[in-house]
Amino acid sequence: MDLAGGNLCLNDVGRGDFFFDHFDIDLFMGYLDSDQDYSKNINLEGTISGNNLEGSRTSTTKSLVVLDSGVVGCSAVDQYKIGGYCFDDLGGRDLCYDDINIDWFMRCLDLDKNKKMEKEPKAKRLLLSATPLVFLLLITLLYTQLFASTSLPFNKWMQQLANWKLKDNTFNEAIKYQESFKPSLKKLLKGEDQRKLEANGFACDSDFYSMVCVASEPFLRIDTTRMTVQMLLNETLPQDKTARIRPYARQDSNEILKDTTPVQIMQQNITNLPACQYIHTVPAVMFSSSGFRGNLFHEFNEVIIPLYITSRHLQSNVQFILSDYNPSFVRRYAQIFSHLSGYQVMNPATNESVHCFPAGAVVGLKFHNFLSINISSDINPGGNSMLNFKQFLRESYNLKEFHVDTKKPKLLLISRVKSRTFLNEEEMVHTMEELGFDIVIARPNQMSNLTKFSELVSSCSVMVGAHGAGLTNELFLPVGAAVVQVVPLGLEWASATYFGEPARVMGVHYLEYKIQPEESSLIDTYSRDDPVIVDPESIFAKSFEAGRAVYITGQNLKINISRLRNTLVEARQLLGHDSFAP
Repeated sequence: MDLAGGNLCLNDVGRGDFFFDHFDIDLFMGYLDSDQDYSKNINLEGTISGNNLEGSRTSTTKSLVVLDSGVVGCSAVDQYKIGGYCFDDLGGRDLCYDDINIDWFMRCLDLDKNKKMEKEPKAKRLLLSATPLVFLLLITLLYTQLFASTSLPFNKWMQQLANWKLKDNTFNEAIKYQESFKPSLKKLLKGEDQRKLEANGFACDSDFYSMVCVASEPFLRIDTTRMTVQMLLNETLPQDKTARIRPYARQDSNEILKDTTPVQIMQQNITNLPACQYIHTVPAVMFSSSGFRGNLFHEFNEVIIPLYITSRHLQSNVQFILSDYNPSFVRRYAQIFSHLSGYQVMNPATNESVHCFPAGAVVGLKFHNFLSINISSDINPGGNSMLNFKQFLRESYNLKEFHVDTKKPKLLLISRVKSRTFLNEEEMVHTMEELGFDIVIARPNQMSNLTKFSELVSSCSVMVGAHGAGLTNELFLPVGAAVVQVVPLGLEWASATYFGEPARVMGVHYLEYKIQPEESSLIDTYSRDDPVIVDPESIFAKSFEAGRAVYITGQNLKINISRLRNTLVEARQLLGHDSFAP
C-alpha cells in the first residue's frame, strides 16, 4: 500500500510515523481495518490553537487531545496546527496531528469524505503519483548512459534507493528488524555490556585502543545535521542518558581525536524525538576517517581493518555513515566499501536529514592490534582472522589466486624517495637479479592506484622495503610469500610491531634486515658514540617529534650488499613452505 509522499507526517500512536502528501482515504481506512485497534490507547495532552475542541490542554507538549465525546465537527479540524506535521486533505487546509484518536478520526472522515477526499478522480491521482516515478527512472537511465564507467548497476541502485527512503507501509516490518539484528549487534559487546544492551537498548565497550557504542531501539534516530543519535528514554531503568564519542578506531591518539567530529548519543522523551525523513531497515555504522589520510598503513590499520571487524558479520546489511567524509578516501576504497555494505557510504555534510534506524546503530570501530585481527578476542563478531581478511581483499579487488614461484620468483622492491631512501638501490637490484629474482621496482606514484597495484603485489613472491607505509602491501602477497623489512636505526620496535608480527599471521614469511650504524646516513652527521647512534630510545624519550625528525624523516640507508645477499638467499629458501610451521 503506497501512502508516501513529501516530508509530511502523521503519527499513529506508537507504531512509527506515516508520511502523506495526497491522502487516499480508501487506502488509509483499509489499512486501519487490517491493523490493530488503537482507539483505547489515547490519553495524551497537548497545545491546541484555533479550535473549539473539548479536552485537556497544556502549553509544553506537542500531542493533540481528542476525547471520544462526539462533539467534534470536521470543520474545526482544518484549523489545527499541532506539532508541525501535516498531511494534505486534497483541497481543504492541511490537517496537523501528532497523536490522534482513531475512532474519532474515522467518524470525521466519514462525515467529510465526499466533500473533500474525492475531489480528484482516482485515475488522475494515479497519473499524478506515477509522474515523479517516471521522471526518476528517466533521470536514472540518462545518468547510466552518461556515466557508465562509474554508475552502479540499475538493480544495485534500486536496492540502495529502497534502503534510503522506504515506503511507509513497510515501517512496521522495519521495527521487527530490531529484534532480528540485535543478536548481531550484541556480538560487538561482552559480559555486562551485553546484558545492559538487552535491558536498556544501549551499551558501550571501551578499552585502551577503541570505544564502540551499540544502540538497539526501535525509535532510534540519527540526525546527520547535528551528528546525534537519539533514542527513546526509558524512565523505568537505570541507564546512561548521554554519551559523546569521537568515532575513530584509535582512541589512544589525542592528536587524531582532536580533529575527529564527535557524535552525541542522547535519550529523549517520545515527544522530543524528531520526525523521520528517511527510514532504513538495516543498522547504521558511524565512523570517521579523520586520521592520517593518504597513508596506506594508517588507512588500513585504523579504518579498513576495524571496519571489517565491526561490520563483516552483518553480511552487507549495513549503512555506513562516514563523518569527516573525504571523497578521495571513499573512491580509493570503493571496492572494499561495496563488499562490506550493499549501500553507498553516506556523507553527513551533504545529507542533512533525520534518519530512522529501527534495526539499530553502532558508533565507533573495534580495533584489535596493529594491522591485525585477533581471532581469540572477546569481541570478534565474525570469528574472522587475517587470512579471512586477505581472502576478502582478493574478492573485493577481483585478484587472481597466485602461488609463489620457486623457480624465478618475482621480487617487488618498494622504492622510497623522501626519507629512508636506498642510496645504493642499483647495487641492490643487481644483486637481486644475480640471485635469480625477476625484479619489479615500485615507485611511490605507482602505489596510489590500489586496484592496479594490489594486482601487481598479488603476483609477487617476495617483497623488500624499508620500514614505511609501502610495506602495508604485504596484505596482498600470496600465502607462502616472503617479506623482507629493512629496519632503519632507531625503528626496531615500530618495524616489528607494525609489520613484522602482523606478517606472521597473514601466512607470509617475515625476515628482518637490521642495518648497522654504518649503513645509516646519520653516521655522516653524528659520531659513533653519540646518543643518536647508540641510544635512540633516549631521543624518543625527549618527545616523539624529536625521534621522528631524526629517525623517520632524517635518515637514509646505504645497504651492505653482502649482508643483504644472505637475507635474500634465506627468503628464497622459505618460498612455498608453510609460514605457520615452527
